[in-house]
Amino acid sequence: MPRHHDTALPRDAADEKSVLAGFLGHLRGAVAAKADGVGDLAAREPGVPSGTSLLGLLTHLTHVERHYFLGEAVRDWPATFRPRDEDTAEQVVAAYREAVARADAVIDTWSDLDRAAPVPAGRRSAPSRRWLLVHMIEETGRHAGHADILRERIDGRTGR
Repeated sequence: MPRHHDTALPRDAADEKSVLAGFLGHLRGAVAAKADGVGDLAAREPGVPSGTSLLGLLTHLTHVERHYFLGEAVRDWPATFRPRDEDTAEQVVAAYREAVARADAVIDTWSDLDRAAPVPAGRRSAPSRRWLLVHMIEETGRHAGHADILRERIDGRTGR
């Protein structure tokens, strides 16, 4: 397996929604790809003193997608970084990709980014759709950087 792997950035799009959704999709794909070819034990192993693991990051991001786009409640955000004992890397990645597909189906229905996004469970109001897309780019991008470090510590592989 090559030690360095990059994917191309999304191409320029004609409208704001396409640009934002394109960059979010790029980051989502990069995060999921970080677990490709990593065994269950290595993906579960904390790679930093805080206890963060590749599976933990993907589990957390799955909850984030479901919360903001699908309205699912999250009672304990720190717990979302801990995969269940029975979870495999393949299952966690599949759950993340499924949450992303469902979130994309919601985004696809949006024509006006100034309107409110879905109200997340446990909240009284929702941000604008634009704010949510930018927030998800920031959230996913931050954790993509964490995943880069964790993957490099596992087997030396770098890149997007």
